[in-house]
Amino acid sequence: MAKKDTKALIDAARKARENAYSPYSGVKIGAAVLTSDGSVYTGANIENASYGLSCCAERTAMFKAVSEGAGKILAIAVVGKSEQFTRPCGACRQVMVEFNPAMTVMMRGVDGFAEDAVAESLLPTHFNPPELSKR
Repeated sequence: MAKKDTKALIDAARKARENAYSPYSGVKIGAAVLTSDGSVYTGANIENASYGLSCCAERTAMFKAVSEGAGKILAIAVVGKSEQFTRPCGACRQVMVEFNPAMTVMMRGVDGFAEDAVAESLLPTHFNPPELSKR
C-alpha cells in the first residue's frame, strides 16, 4: 500500500474515532478499512449499558464494508488513545482473519504508539473453514 494511502486510511480512522459512543468506559476507538475495490469504510466503538451488546470500532467498520458488498478487505487502521486501548480484541481479530488472514492491521495511538501487523499473526490459532469442516 502506498504511503499516501496508508496515511489516508489512518486519518479516516482518526476521524471516525470522533463518533465513538463510549459513555461508560470513556475509551474512544476509530477504525477504517480499505477494500480491494478502493473503498474505505469507517467505524467507531459503540457501547451499551449491557456491556456484551457493545461493538468495537473494528467490527463496525468491517461489518459495514461486508454489508455494503465491498471487495476483499485489504487493510484496517485502528486509532485509539494508547497502545493499551488500540490493540484489537480477540473477537475483532477473529473477524479480521475470517475476511482476510493476510489483512494489514495498522494500530495507532494518539500518544504516538504505532505498530503494524498481519491479521493472522495477531491470532495464530484462529477458527477457520478447514477446521470447522472436520466436525
